[in-house]
Amino acid sequence: MTDILITEFMDEAAVASLKAEFPLVYDARLLDRPDELMKLASGARALIVRNRTQVRGHLLASCRKLVAVGRLGVGLDNIDVDACRKRGIAVIPATGANDVSVAEYVIAGVLVLLRGAFLASARVAAGEWPREALIGREVHGKRLGLIGFGAIGCEVAARAHALGLEVVAHDPYLSAEDPVWQTYHATSVTLDELLATSDAVSLHVPLSDETRDLINGRRLARMKPSAVLINAARGGVVDEAALAKALTGGKLAGALLDVYEREPLPAGSVLDGVPHLILTPHVGGVTRESNARVSRMIADKVRDALRRK
Repeated sequence: MTDILITEFMDEAAVASLKAEFPLVYDARLLDRPDELMKLASGARALIVRNRTQVRGHLLASCRKLVAVGRLGVGLDNIDVDACRKRGIAVIPATGANDVSVAEYVIAGVLVLLRGAFLASARVAAGEWPREALIGREVHGKRLGLIGFGAIGCEVAARAHALGLEVVAHDPYLSAEDPVWQTYHATSVTLDELLATSDAVSLHVPLSDETRDLINGRRLARMKPSAVLINAARGGVVDEAALAKALTGGKLAGALLDVYEREPLPAGSVLDGVPHLILTPHVGGVTRESNARVSRMIADKVRDALRRK
């Protein structure tokens, strides 16, 4: 009998706290063995997942005893939330637990992309001395555009303001009179204005029908050729082929992607070999500290959900 099935990596201390009270299976590679996953899930009362386990379709249908789905993160596009709601299954994201990690990742990306000198180790070690070629830009006085101004966007804005960046943001769910703009020293602008005037653009939106390919070829063309783009939100929000074309053609100065349309990113994808592009494996919100916070939060909430049933 398995009460809790954990299919992706989780902080060991949080796992141990659950194991002390409930029968569980913890296997961070289980999602790569779908038949075994389906079999174990059929008897589980709770699933704990990250972003790769697709809690939908046949897998969700096989979970006959499911009470709760704990998400070790905040995005819910890998979970059929509507189907869970209809069945009375609680969907539990780790809201707020990794905001700082994502914000620090974004700020680091802005600094690295605009300065431009941090990826030259191989050249310098090989005896090159490309000082003039690697004269980059300061972030002080530049404009940072945030698409989406929720909790993570606000954390980014606070750090950006401290570095002397001007912060503008576009969020259709916030009125221009909302006090959050003043609190975080940001200005509400239209999406077109943000894209046309920002030196760095960072995405902070969920993946939905409205945001899929939000940053497409047409919108990339509105950005300044000297601008850089960061996506640590969700794959699918950026048209990867259009971004590759813009970077290859010199229409954009650089980009940092942490999320992709398909994860893991397939070898030989359209992003392979693209210049001025930094790729990381969906780790923007994952640090040792945030992993402990996220895992502890989800462990506590899943425990509460199971105790109530």
